[in-house]
Amino acid sequence: MGTKISISHLNFFYGKSQALFDISLKIPEQEVMAFVGPSGCGKSTFLRVLNRMNDTIPNVRVEGKVKIDGNDIYSPKTDVVSLRRRVGMVFQKSNPFPKSIFENVAYGIRINRMHSGKPDLEARVEKALKDAALWDEVKDRLGTSAFGLSGGQQQRLCIARALAVRPEVILMDEPASALDPIATQKIEELVVQLKKKYTIAIVTHNMQQAARISDKTAFFMLGKLIEVNPTEKMFTNPDDKLTEDYITGRFG
Repeated sequence: MGTKISISHLNFFYGKSQALFDISLKIPEQEVMAFVGPSGCGKSTFLRVLNRMNDTIPNVRVEGKVKIDGNDIYSPKTDVVSLRRRVGMVFQKSNPFPKSIFENVAYGIRINRMHSGKPDLEARVEKALKDAALWDEVKDRLGTSAFGLSGGQQQRLCIARALAVRPEVILMDEPASALDPIATQKIEELVVQLKKKYTIAIVTHNMQQAARISDKTAFFMLGKLIEVNPTEKMFTNPDDKLTEDYITGRFG
């Protein structure tokens, strides 16, 4: 597989405060890359750079290049709405809309005019729910409120909502941090399944989770990328002493 996302010499500023420093890395297609590091080290900021979610914050500035399939996403020609359809986002706290389960998934399909009629819409919603491993649990209650679902089900519904518009990349910002162990396991199993079709970048505080689900791991510290390597190497024989100290729990 080739490179899906290429980042070179990325610097990111909130006003005068610099949050990311000269970051260069490549995210391969159809793999899971985990971003780890202590709180406040820039992982979530970096993730949000990849679909320009930071654009919604006043006085931010980006330097360097972020390319998806070779196209610079910070080019003035980039259609940000189209970009965010291609690069879906799942947040730490599940955020279903105050609508039915069906309408949560149908929302993006409708606003992007991606269906040819009611049967097509229903088929797309069903496929997204199946891809998110939720269909069997909700197929008899699609018209009920999404808020009636458990926390883990709500998070998988948000994943289904992201999948419904057929993205190429899925960004996940600690998607299981608020969930119990059983719900967390379901999310992890789902991530492993999804990489067969999608490129996935996931921020996690859970070292064991990164070890279980990712192909590559990137370690951030104070806004700098310290190391990126295949996950197995990172957890058994890291290149950098800082990485080893963090992974073994000496700090963080």
